[in-house]
Amino acid sequence: MNTLRELLERARATLGASSEDPMLDSQVLLAHVMGRDRSWLYGWPEHVPDTLQIQRFERLVEQRKAGHPIAHLTGEREFWSLCLGVSHDTLVPRPETEDLVEIALGLDLPPDAQVLDLGTGSGAIAVALATERRDWRITAIDASAGAIDVARHNAELFGLTNIGFLLSDWFAALPAQRRFDLIVSNPPYIAIGDPHLIRGDLRFEPQQALVSGADGLDAIRHIVDRAPTYLEPGAWLWLEHGADQGDQVAALLQQRGFGEVRSHHDLAGHDRHCGGRFDVPGPHPGRGSPP
Repeated sequence: MNTLRELLERARATLGASSEDPMLDSQVLLAHVMGRDRSWLYGWPEHVPDTLQIQRFERLVEQRKAGHPIAHLTGEREFWSLCLGVSHDTLVPRPETEDLVEIALGLDLPPDAQVLDLGTGSGAIAVALATERRDWRITAIDASAGAIDVARHNAELFGLTNIGFLLSDWFAALPAQRRFDLIVSNPPYIAIGDPHLIRGDLRFEPQQALVSGADGLDAIRHIVDRAPTYLEPGAWLWLEHGADQGDQVAALLQQRGFGEVRSHHDLAGHDRHCGGRFDVPGPHPGRGSPP
């Protein structure tokens, strides 16, 4: 027999040490194949799926054993209590990035704030902010057309009309007169050759969204250097970075003239986010609408 209970036990044994939680992975994959949530599996342990469902489940288990991220296998990931679509063109949204959303929501911004999400990927940050602040106007940028497609799909999924999407290599395609009250980014910040890149899920995620130069800081340097051109007086820049990069990112912000520079720790106690406020004296062009 191939009951749900038996399929889960076999999958758990197959995944073994290749997964941090083989039973959870097995349940997520089987629930996905069955088109149900995990609680349904508990209620019907003796149910026997059809042959095609069993074959599909077993293929997914083998892919997971090889290291493919669960989110890429199911095509979705929960972020900020939102079920977001993901693909091989996007990073899998991480829980620590939810802290960046929380930081942004806690800032004293205008009711109609203009916000720029650089390197939006799946759109996780932009979509989360747009659902919480319907009056904010958010511009989401990525250099990957595939990622922009995923992010736009996620915005449409939640009926969001306050996000504009732009295919751009960082600031390159932004009109020179655009100004924002907040720029937020989870850029690539892993160094070339970092051993983490050949382990676990990272092997299957887009390298251009992970790797940034010899020390992992190339993208952050570029963003910090260019951001003031696009910030309103007193506006904020907040960045996610590696656990050992906090002091360096703070120094970059201070050297570029940002004030009120501060760091935020993740649940493990590591510096994970750093931000600052940029004040530019004199007149400033007005804010525009998203492209």
